[in-house]
Amino acid sequence: MKRNIVIAVVTAAALVGGGTATALAVSGDDDDASTPVTRTDDDRDDRDDRSDDGGGDSDDGDRAAAPGDVTAADAIAAALKHTPGTAVSAELDDGSWEIDVLGKGDTWHSVRIDPGTGKVLGSSKDDEDDAAEVRAALKGTSVTAEQAAKAAAAKGTVVSVDLDDDGDDRGWEAETRASGGDGQDWSVGLTTASVTADRDDD
Repeated sequence: MKRNIVIAVVTAAALVGGGTATALAVSGDDDDASTPVTRTDDDRDDRDDRSDDGGGDSDDGDRAAAPGDVTAADAIAAALKHTPGTAVSAELDDGSWEIDVLGKGDTWHSVRIDPGTGKVLGSSKDDEDDAAEVRAALKGTSVTAEQAAKAAAAKGTVVSVDLDDDGDDRGWEAETRASGGDGQDWSVGLTTASVTADRDDD
């Protein structure tokens, strides 16, 4: 006796990595065993594996560094509270303040400060051979890097302060940025904290 039976079986959807597997079995006129046909849709697997929090490329490193609420003077004070010594430079670089602190002997410390919160992000230690020169340049002076930063802040937003210990024109060098992004270099006296335009700026 000839039978014509069509059986459609839909297997319960099995989720495998976000894809759905569906099995369809069909039997025809013959009494042969039916052959299942399976189709798997898993195109979304790769997309689902990506995290929205950290999967994308950040362009923070390409952006020009911009100061937050923490000023250069604030960053220097925070660095010295974490690592006692003499602050010799402060620079806003790669999204954080980097403060160079001369400690005991020839030991230098580089302290990174968050420009938004003032928290210490990290620090490292190194031995350099110019410690004696820096101490000699600062001998008899009364204006610290923090005070120089505060003095230069009257000219704009300070993005760096550095000790110039070369020759007779020793002093603090400060760079400020205007609201439009234009930079200006200044010289700050080591004893008077007087701020003058840096004429050597090319």
